[in-house]
Amino acid sequence: MRLVLAICLAAAPAFAEDAPAAPEAESEGFSLMEEGMKLVLRGMMDEMQPAFDELEAALEEMKPGLRELAPKLRQILALIDDAKNYDAPVMLPNGDILIRRNAPLPPKREVVPGPNGEIEL
Repeated sequence: MRLVLAICLAAAPAFAEDAPAAPEAESEGFSLMEEGMKLVLRGMMDEMQPAFDELEAALEEMKPGLRELAPKLRQILALIDDAKNYDAPVMLPNGDILIRRNAPLPPKREVVPGPNGEIEL
């Protein structure tokens, strides 16, 4: 009986170890898929590179004009609170562009000073 118990205890660590065959096969499959995706993405980037180069050249060409336009755009954006509050622009026969507001403006809060001239914030 003691011999059987000794053999079981000696063999117990061997039962606790996992078989390495299954994880290696799975990791090999994942690495093959990963390599395949890398090749696909690399091919897509190679095909798109000329378009990116053209876009970069066009933006460099437009840069001086955008610098002049930026302050005016900031002024317009300061007046427009949210684009969802406006209808699509309409061009009138005389060439004017009309942008109608579809939501009413929020009422302006009238500041009324207190009896001693204080203003509540």
